[in-house]
This record gives sequence, C-alpha cells and structure tokens, in this order.
Amino acid sequence: MPWWTPGFPARSAATFAYSDLRVEPKQIAKGGHAEVSVNVTNTGQVAGDEVVQLYLRDQIASVVRPPRELKGFERIHLAPGQTKQVTFQVGDAELCFVNADVQWVVEPGDFEVMIGRSSSDIVLKGKLIVR
Repeated sequence: MPWWTPGFPARSAATFAYSDLRVEPKQIAKGGHAEVSVNVTNTGQVAGDEVVQLYLRDQIASVVRPPRELKGFERIHLAPGQTKQVTFQVGDAELCFVNADVQWVVEPGDFEVMIGRSSSDIVLKGKLIVR
C-alpha cells in the first residue's frame, strides 16, 4: 500500500547540489588548523534539510586507518534556490589517532578531504597537507 493517498501526487523531495569545495590553507603544521568550506544549494522545488558531512582519510599512516572517518557534520535547512556555505574546522582533534605505542599523535602527511551526504555518497574531494 502506498504511503500517499491514491489520486494525489506523491510528495516531491528537495534536492541539493554541492559546489566550491575550499581547503584553506592547503598546508598546515601540527597544532595548526584549516577551514574546509562548501556551498550547498537547494535545487528542488520545496524547502528541505540536508546533513552535510566531512570525512578525512590519512593517505599514509604508521597504522592502518579507515578509508573514511567522519570528522564533522552540519544539518542545514534551505528554501528552494537558496545557497548556504558550510564551514568545518580541521585541526589536531580531527587529525589525531592512537598509534602502535598507544599514544595520541598527529602524523605529517597528505589527507584526503571528502564532503558528502553519507560515507557512500561523497560529492566533492580535496587535499590537506600536514607538515
């Protein structure tokens, strides 16, 4: 049985487009921080909510790391045609992990920055270098 009443059109859902991924600065030192920002636009005909998610991937680490680690998310509400910039802070708290000596560390290297709707729906990718 459909969730909508027969004779009435089904509900339409809001759709969202992601653009203009920025990682600034592109290179930081341990203890520093970068801002990751993205524009999200409601391209649908109705208002709606979107949960914008930030994932990081350490390209080369001293221990095996997950391919995507959720490091931030923000729920936004947009009217049709409205655009909002979402910004995340990335610093030691987002970059650290427990190494083989059971110590919290931030290792230098390249990090893939990913923005998406979920871990299986990554829309934009960028890069952050930690020195």
